Amino acid sequence: MPLNAFHPAVRQWFSSRLGEPSTPQREGWPLIRQGRHVLIAAPTGSGKTLAAFLSAVDRLFTSDATDSTSVLYVSPLRALANDVQKNLLRPIAEIREIDPSLPDIRVRVRSGDTSAQDRARMTRTPPQVLVTTPESLYILLTSDGGRSMLRGVRTVIVDEIHAMVRDKRGSHLALSLERLEALTGGYQRIGLSATQNPLSDVGHFLVGAGRECALVDAGHLRTLDLGIETPASPLEHVCSHEQWDVIYARLAALIEEHRTTLVFVNTRKMAERLSARLAERVGQDKVTCHHGSLARARRLDAEEQLKTGRLRALVATASLELGIDIGDVDLAVQIGATRSIATFLQRMGRAGHGPSRVPKGRIFPLTIDELAEAEALLDAVDRRILDRTPLPRAPLDVLAQQVVAACVPETWSEDALFNQFRCAWPYRDLSRDDFNLVVGLHTDNRRALLHRDGVNARLRATKRARLQAITSGGAIPDTGDYQVLLEPDGTHVGALNEDFAIESSRGDIVQLGSHSWRILRVEPGVVRVADAEGAPPTIPFWLGEAPARTAELSSLISDLRETGGEHDDLRAYIARGVQALGAVPTTRRIIIERFFDESGGMQLVVHAPFGGRINRAYGLALRKRFCRGFGFELQAAANEEAIVLSLGPQHSFPLEEVFGYLHSATARDVLVQALLAQPMFETRWRWNVTRALLVERARGGRAVPIRFQRMRAQDLLAGAFPDVVACGETLPPGDIEVPMDHPLVRQTIEDCLHEAMDLDGFLDVLRGLESGAIEQIAIDTPEPSAFAGGILSSQPYTFLDDAPLEERRTQAVMRRRGGVDTRTLDSLGELDPDAVARVREEAWPHPENAEEVHEALTWMGYVTADEAVPWRPWLDALKTQGRVMLTEGRWRAVDATQDPKAALRGRLEALGPVEMDDPLLIDLEADGVVLRVRLKGRQAWCDRRLLARIHRYTLERLRKEIEPVSASDFLLFLSCWQHADDAHKLEGPAGVLEVLGQLAGFEAPAVAWEGSILPRRVRGYRREWLDQATLSGEFAWGRLWGSGASAVRVTPIGFYRREDLAEWLALAGETPPIPDGYAGEVYAALAARGAAFPQELAAATRLIPTQVEVGLAELAGRGLVTADAFAALRGFIVPPSRRVRRPPTVGRWSLLRREPADVSPAFVARQLLRRTGVVFRKTIERERIPMPWWQLVRELRTLEARGEARGGRFVAGFDGEQYALPEAVTLLRATRKRGGLPGEVPVTDPLHYRGVITPLVEARTA
Repeated sequence: MPLNAFHPAVRQWFSSRLGEPSTPQREGWPLIRQGRHVLIAAPTGSGKTLAAFLSAVDRLFTSDATDSTSVLYVSPLRALANDVQKNLLRPIAEIREIDPSLPDIRVRVRSGDTSAQDRARMTRTPPQVLVTTPESLYILLTSDGGRSMLRGVRTVIVDEIHAMVRDKRGSHLALSLERLEALTGGYQRIGLSATQNPLSDVGHFLVGAGRECALVDAGHLRTLDLGIETPASPLEHVCSHEQWDVIYARLAALIEEHRTTLVFVNTRKMAERLSARLAERVGQDKVTCHHGSLARARRLDAEEQLKTGRLRALVATASLELGIDIGDVDLAVQIGATRSIATFLQRMGRAGHGPSRVPKGRIFPLTIDELAEAEALLDAVDRRILDRTPLPRAPLDVLAQQVVAACVPETWSEDALFNQFRCAWPYRDLSRDDFNLVVGLHTDNRRALLHRDGVNARLRATKRARLQAITSGGAIPDTGDYQVLLEPDGTHVGALNEDFAIESSRGDIVQLGSHSWRILRVEPGVVRVADAEGAPPTIPFWLGEAPARTAELSSLISDLRETGGEHDDLRAYIARGVQALGAVPTTRRIIIERFFDESGGMQLVVHAPFGGRINRAYGLALRKRFCRGFGFELQAAANEEAIVLSLGPQHSFPLEEVFGYLHSATARDVLVQALLAQPMFETRWRWNVTRALLVERARGGRAVPIRFQRMRAQDLLAGAFPDVVACGETLPPGDIEVPMDHPLVRQTIEDCLHEAMDLDGFLDVLRGLESGAIEQIAIDTPEPSAFAGGILSSQPYTFLDDAPLEERRTQAVMRRRGGVDTRTLDSLGELDPDAVARVREEAWPHPENAEEVHEALTWMGYVTADEAVPWRPWLDALKTQGRVMLTEGRWRAVDATQDPKAALRGRLEALGPVEMDDPLLIDLEADGVVLRVRLKGRQAWCDRRLLARIHRYTLERLRKEIEPVSASDFLLFLSCWQHADDAHKLEGPAGVLEVLGQLAGFEAPAVAWEGSILPRRVRGYRREWLDQATLSGEFAWGRLWGSGASAVRVTPIGFYRREDLAEWLALAGETPPIPDGYAGEVYAALAARGAAFPQELAAATRLIPTQVEVGLAELAGRGLVTADAFAALRGFIVPPSRRVRRPPTVGRWSLLRREPADVSPAFVARQLLRRTGVVFRKTIERERIPMPWWQLVRELRTLEARGEARGGRFVAGFDGEQYALPEAVTLLRATRKRGGLPGEVPVTDPLHYRGVITPLVEARTA
């Protein structure tokens, strides 16, 4: 047994505490004891950290413990380093309790949070075990005191190594490990990692070139309990507000079902937003968030609260992906897509932390494409498929920094330093020429950091190098975030994005760390705030590059698309896409789709589901080719699934030719020219020159503001690469010549090609197209297919140009949910015959006299003898006058153009789609005048404007497919839609929530809600359900429309979702006048102290309870107050003379503070659509929401363009525009088929439209 080799006290401690060793421990200990370099790969909670540490601690116990540092533990996170120290001290203490004769082992942490006093104490008395981070290790190796402490290191443990190997931070660490190798003369390396693919690459990274590494692969051994959660309504390309509500409710239920829940999201903004919404449902003190822009103290507090059970849920970004100790987590949840199999496994593995526990995880896809990814992720876990781990290729900026740092404490021979650094795995192929170029960066300028002895080929640092290397070192780039400080003591709260901070003003309320802060002032680099005491906040945003999907996951999604997937929504989505395009896009099949938009331009969508990095490269290169070919810059975007290019009227070409626009032999050069104008190039240039120590991060003990770093980086770019910053008019024609002999220019190009994009993957795609390994399909469609919805709705981070969201040409695309029913067309890509016939009829001239015949011939070229039959009398007269002639069976105007190209163009303008073979058609196509189409299964040509009209008529026909229903059928539909019909009634507390959400903003007498409205819609209605809905904080009640005094029972009262209350109050306008008497006194007390119970108000006002009740009743009737629960109002509905007791004290009373502000019409339009399903002018006559119909119509049109609503004629007998939700159209059809008469409803019910709708129709049909 492996335990037999340990000291008896260590063996006894392990057996009593942990029992049997886990697989990583059983397999790792023998290798470690042999002194070999070892990489242990195993899931989180499998005991791999203890596998490394216990051997090292046992060695310290069994050998003579020296006063020098013997064991070095390197962790990527400071918080993780702190955890390891705590978790290591306890076993050491417990083992020494078993055998007090064992030596005392000191364990210390050295990180950026370590105080100067602790650092000095560590230097005087080094710990035997030092826990540190890669950045602190670099500083220790650069300082004399640190090198003295590290000289005796014999074991180095690198934890979570997989989190560093894939980026420059790992390359930086690899060079630091080689510097440590040179200092110590050699040491044992132990790496701890999640399972990677291939694991051997991570092993090479750990030990370096020329050394052997033993591998312990215990990954994928744990059973996982994983599942997908989706809302009841079908997912689309954008998650709707209603679906978010369902997700919030389901998350809250899962949190209640588990002791602790860890919720992962992909952005800091989402973390703040989701934690706020969950806190409203679960409890403000039960949920908070955790992300990198929060102050360290707040992150540690959140971790501790979760560990001790005070928090039920923690919403986190990647900040909690790694093994920070947060205690036992029962459930891990992923919101949205992870884009990576490894990230998904890492996050789900945070639950069930322990060798014998089963991690439980759930993923909530937010869009239909994310549902496909979720299924693929679960498939990857089942089949044990992993992403391939990419390793950087000798980043020269990092090398430049480490060369300077290595020369600070000692002089190096150039040959020795070159050979030592080539032992680092990322630099194993480093050429001597590149090394010399990097050295030249710091020796060949006035601000040199290195002195080069050319005679003896030796390097030493200049005087300023030490401070520069220590204060500006590291591989993590500066983001330029503004620090948020709490006044008056300057406590660090967190950080805000630079753009968000600059756009903020004094008095703005922002949320950070699930808490509201009021901005006092914005200073350079700093935002000073005060506690906003719970005021409704704005959720801040942070800008950054979105993670791209891995190639392995893209391949799995392609396979899943071919088979259809498990979920009905996904199968229906794929079926709709195939119905429009004839096939499904995969990594083995690219489909190019083209369609007209409402502006007369066209959108070209390349369906290429290769992931964002490949598609960004493909999109930029394709955009550059279009720019060069047509002379115009195009708007373009690329996401994980597709690329879109917005074409103008001047772009016309055979669609199939697009596949040949790029060639694998020249695509790299095209892409390099394209990326030079992209923000990614300038950003990465700044990062690289800063990492290379050419730009200072700190000066005089203070950080250099990011704006000054940018200026210095721009100056350096102008010196190294002047053409890229020069005015375009001064440059010669052709490509910009890139100075690839400058190491940082070349490195920046390589970073753009291989970090931000995937050049190798992109070239493989082009080779696949050239060889035929990737199938090519090109098709023109009348409207976008279902697969195009995602890229047309894409976010700004997908844009490949600098046009803002509101100016995107994709906004002009008219989309309908469900797409075109291609079963009504002859075949895919075919033009609608009815639309073709209509356009041909409209385009052909219809002259009424000889002059009009002559005019038609002057622009349309000619007519054939058969076409001229109806015009023959006029043609004969014109021929007699010498104005027309008949040659070769064609009638022509004598004075018509003699240009055959112009004549052909006119002919096509009159004919519509036509089959012909004329070489001039290619010229017209190049001019953007005509397009190729499919007509009766064959290729034809059509004038561009006429083709746009054909597509428009096709869409109009599809929109008219629904026959309008009668007013009576519509009232029946409303009864079903609002759940008043027996077959559609709701049940339980969830039913009450649904009704309140549907009727939000509608006010009815207070007594009517429980007297008729809710009982009519919720089967077996009980008052406790309404109390639960209000007391839980999901809904608030109050009077917003009007302010006249009235008895409480007849006071119009509405319900409003708490998260939308700010918008409703803004719509309500000015606060009503404050009354006198008891009501005035109660109002003043509430204004002074905030929310209060009635007994507190009695004490504050010195009124007796009945007087407080009178005051509260009057304030509620005037729309000035609300209460936590509806029960507080219910007591006032019963007249005092009929009460048997005073109203119960349920919750607090608070003011309804109205702050007039502009509210998006979309908010109101969506609510009205939810309320009635179908919206037109008459349906809103009973609404008191102060928003004019014209403003709503404008927004409803926008919603139709986005595919959220459908425009059409749904109810007969009413003029004006009508809009409906897609699901309402289905129910409308079903109601018409069922028939029947609408029942009577009270006048107070939202369904009471008699006198509004029915009489009008009766009068018209009488």
